[in-house]
Amino acid sequence: MNDHTTGRHARRGLNRRGFLAAAGLTAVGTAVATTVQASAGSAGAASAFRAPAEEVRHTRTWMAWPDRTAIWGRDLSGVQADIALIARTIAKYEPVVMCANSAGAAKARSMCGSTVTVISSILVDDCWMRDTGPVFRTDGSGGLDAVGLNFNGWGDKQAHARDALVAERIAAYAGVKFTSADLVGEGGAIEQDGAGTLMATRSSLLNSNRNPGMSQSALETAMCDAYGATKVIWFDGVKGQDITDDHVDATSRFLRPGEALVQMPLASDNDAFAKDARQQYQILSTSKTATGTAMTVAKLQGPDYDKIRSTNRNFLASYANYYLCNGAVICAHFGDTAADRAAKATLARLHPDRVVEQLNIDSLGTGGGGIHCVTQQQPAA
Repeated sequence: MNDHTTGRHARRGLNRRGFLAAAGLTAVGTAVATTVQASAGSAGAASAFRAPAEEVRHTRTWMAWPDRTAIWGRDLSGVQADIALIARTIAKYEPVVMCANSAGAAKARSMCGSTVTVISSILVDDCWMRDTGPVFRTDGSGGLDAVGLNFNGWGDKQAHARDALVAERIAAYAGVKFTSADLVGEGGAIEQDGAGTLMATRSSLLNSNRNPGMSQSALETAMCDAYGATKVIWFDGVKGQDITDDHVDATSRFLRPGEALVQMPLASDNDAFAKDARQQYQILSTSKTATGTAMTVAKLQGPDYDKIRSTNRNFLASYANYYLCNGAVICAHFGDTAADRAAKATLARLHPDRVVEQLNIDSLGTGGGGIHCVTQQQPAA
């Protein structure tokens, strides 16, 4: 990063917003975003179900293939190569299903290879499966269902007519019951520990572009109903400076019940997102879980933007935006050699039973996201 005052997350949505402005796609597809099957019902109706922690065993990982030049620009080669690399890497550990439009399916199959299953029956606008895909839940007795968070393009910032239907269509493909949450949001906006505790930023969810007029209490109830939780740890977040309004999964993650990590900025960083990260660490360090256990919080040091490969001001360099699949941690490296090495060592220490795979996903980072943003786990029932 050349200007520490800009902030690491300030990069996160500006590039994607630039694509939107150039293509005239802002706020397209709003009506579809809140469309829910009348038979779907409310997520709270299946209270025995709970979204498990990401670390549990998965049946498969869901991903989506980007093919829209209106969003990504004329050259799709970089982001497609990154998506294919992530998919092939995860496929070494568990099955991967890639949703691709008919026009892009052949390219997806060619780049992802035979270890990744590519389907063209679920249409997509973009690759951010964490936000558009369903939240799968288990009941501890072999049952599995799925909840949709009513994706609306991060507050009508991007075309999303197809992405608004992805969650429901994946649930149908998987053959599980689908319900719709009583809120509008994205999977990257909410972290769960699988034991009753959630964490999220107010800036993303308690926001008129998602949930106008909704009180924090009502939003908490809807979130807890959707995830099968009983407590929300809130951070203020940063509103209006990136397309997501500051998703929690780029900064803070649950490791397991009672344990979390926070990606920390350099001591010299003092922008809004650096202050937000420090606040998240402070709040988590003094919080308790839904069961009353005091939180233990590890620090994951972020890179120096002056030392990373990318010089793009929109770049997101988040080690915390890693993905846990069966037996592995899939994370990014950014070219700050010392920080990359230290992050890998930290993740290996925090996940001692998993292989740490570090990937160059710079094109995806330039688009404002990371590995966790483009994956969605389907847990084993």
